[in-house]
Formats: sequence, C-alpha cells, structure tokens
Amino acid sequence: MDKTLVFIRMSEPLIYRFKELKMNVEETIATWETEEALIREKLGDADVIPLSDLTTRSGMDIFNAMFAGELPHPPIGLTLDYTPIHMEKGIAVFQGRPKRHHYNPLGTVHGGWFCTLLDSAVGCAVHTLLPAGKTYTTLEIKVNMVRALTVATPLVRAEGKVIHAGRRTATAEGKIVGPDGKLYAHATTTCIIFDV
Repeated sequence: MDKTLVFIRMSEPLIYRFKELKMNVEETIATWETEEALIREKLGDADVIPLSDLTTRSGMDIFNAMFAGELPHPPIGLTLDYTPIHMEKGIAVFQGRPKRHHYNPLGTVHGGWFCTLLDSAVGCAVHTLLPAGKTYTTLEIKVNMVRALTVATPLVRAEGKVIHAGRRTATAEGKIVGPDGKLYAHATTTCIIFDV
C-alpha cells in the first residue's frame, strides 16, 4: 500500500476540521465586532460616574444607564482598547483589542494589559450585585497568563463571574479567551465592599 495515499486519507478529516474551525473563528470575530459596534453606538463619553449616581443607583442600574449612554463608561477602556460588552447579575464581559502599543520589549502583549482587562471583568461582576450606596475596590487579584498574546489575535474577551458575595467582601474568577476558545489568562480576585 502506498504510504503517501494513507497519509492523505488520514489527513483529510483533520484538514476539514481545521477549515471548519477557521470558519467558526472568522464568524465569531465578525459577531464580536458587530456586537461591539452596536454597544459603542450607545455608549456615552468616557469619564467617571458622578458620586450622586453611586449613592442612588444599584450596580446593575449603573451598568444599564452606562449601556444606554446616560452615564459615562470608564476612560481606562479608551487607553487600553477595551469595551464593556455585557453585564448581568454576577457576570461581566469586556472585549479587548490587543495592539502593538500594548507590547512589552519581548514583542508580546504586556502582562499589565491582561491584568487590567481581567480586573475590570471580575470587579464589575462584583459591582453588578451591589445595592445603591455601596461600592467596592480590588483588595487582591491573582492573574495567571498561560499563553502569549499578540496582534495576530484581533479580539479577546474577558469574562468575570462572582464566586461569593458577602456583606464586606466578594470573590470572583475570570478568564481571557480568544475567538477560537483558546485560554490566554485566568484570574481570581477578592474585593472589599464599603459604603460610598
């Protein structure tokens, strides 16, 4: 039997799966870009939220107003090229665009970019659960970067999810994934909750 023929026959399903995966990645990127464009149309200016809104609105009310363009979105997103995408009780999703100006001297995205994106996702996941008059800050965050990130990956998403929410502290976990489902980093955080 011709070994070349056997190799071709065995490789065909792998090539097909690769093409199928590539098509799904391209579709995912297109979907993510469309979602981001729709959200950006409604977002207002980038700025800090007025103190009066922090004392009278719950975390979810703040995010709903932010997505409606009634309240500003955080300016750090402009600096580091990421956007809030979705908020629900206990969950926050941000989308980031790795750019060359985020690189470290070694030619990959700086670890601080990973950390900031994840800190936003896990912190905002906690914020979604807070009642009016309560706020939070990061007490501790641990980030594991498991894969280098470059401009070859045009978009990533940071997904944060609350593990536990108490009166004084809350914990959450998060991950950064690419459109192909690859994991780039994961994190855990502890946030302290206090009165505004």
